[in-house]
Amino acid sequence: MPQRVFSLDRVVRPGGLRMVTASALAVSLAVAAASSAAAAATPSAAWSDAKAQRAQLQQLARELVDAGAPGVIVRVDNGRGQPVEIAAQAPWTRQDHLLKVGDEFRMGSNTKTMVATLLLQLVAEGRLALTDPVEKWLPGRVPNGKAITLRMLLNHTSGLFDYTQDAVILPSILGTDRRRWTSAKLLALGVKHDPLFAPGAKWSYSNTNYAAIGAVLEQATGADLDDLVRDRIARPLGLKHTYYPTDSTWRGPHAHGYEPDAAHMPPAVPAEFRHFAGTPRHDHVDVSGNDPGWGGAAGAVVSTAQDWSRFFTALMSGKLLPAAQLAQMRTTVPVDSQQPDGPGYGLGIQTGAHPCGTFWGHEGGVPGYLTTNVTDRTGSRTATVLISTEFWAEFGANPKIAKAAQTLKTAAICTMFGKPVPTAAHAG
Repeated sequence: MPQRVFSLDRVVRPGGLRMVTASALAVSLAVAAASSAAAAATPSAAWSDAKAQRAQLQQLARELVDAGAPGVIVRVDNGRGQPVEIAAQAPWTRQDHLLKVGDEFRMGSNTKTMVATLLLQLVAEGRLALTDPVEKWLPGRVPNGKAITLRMLLNHTSGLFDYTQDAVILPSILGTDRRRWTSAKLLALGVKHDPLFAPGAKWSYSNTNYAAIGAVLEQATGADLDDLVRDRIARPLGLKHTYYPTDSTWRGPHAHGYEPDAAHMPPAVPAEFRHFAGTPRHDHVDVSGNDPGWGGAAGAVVSTAQDWSRFFTALMSGKLLPAAQLAQMRTTVPVDSQQPDGPGYGLGIQTGAHPCGTFWGHEGGVPGYLTTNVTDRTGSRTATVLISTEFWAEFGANPKIAKAAQTLKTAAICTMFGKPVPTAAHAG
């Protein structure tokens, strides 16, 4: 597969679709450009007013739709009152569904935070250890598995090749192949390629790591991933619209996701990525019915903005993990060796310095759905931006949408921290 450029604020790395990737902390990199403007920004009494915050976010959400996004959901909770909740959509999408803030959404790589939580719960119970070699749990299934620990899988320092870069998976990503992928099959697809580097040598984002974690969870518990998500996270927290899907079926009202049809795909997108399965709609294809199973433990979970906020609050406040395991989750490695004090990746979670405060969270996407979920260190503040199209973020394909999305995310994070939005973000 060709080398590709990943937005929002351009992260360059070889191969692999953004899809269920974290885009190497794209959120923190996207707002880095606003740092100088933020330094010059002065607080305004208006920004303490919830109505003003809502109006600004609503305007930016509408600007994102005007830029070409079929729909967007925004939810921001600053921990001091009623959350700001916004849904905006293009008029042509209303024939399919009236978008609401509570709609179910495919969460892409945010799944990794949830899957890492499941494994750390087992660590807390003494059923496995982060220092366990993968060979202990998956004998003979990962080359050099004695040298790769569970921790290396979780923080992407294993060196394993990313299975989403293998051409075999592309028809499933596009929805033209409806085979059901298991953790074992996804893992096998990734490890048939040579590793990128020796275990622990450096950081490189790979969905194969979480395919392996999914297989370990199933081996260690004897349960399927959908049961683990339901019994250990969704039910205890009362997350009624959060689940690991076993097919393409949605369980509640859901946002429809779209991608441009082949004739209207941006020119930068190669021919092999231009033909999505789905229902034609207004120069787009409705991809909502396509099976996300190819994302597996790396990116298949469905949730809502409100459910994910509850999950983050429970996670970061210690309700899901004991203090020791939460500290392990927050222990990060630099995503760029040239910036050891820059953005970091922990165990299924990212962190970065933002002009308005240090955030924790993840980003991800599958066709039709691009997601950003962030929180503060305590989980008392949360912000979510869900966009109902994803391929604009591939190949540097649509700078107009990218700029509007970056501006909205910057504003959402600043609102989460109760800070004035940088002047650059106001300008869009």
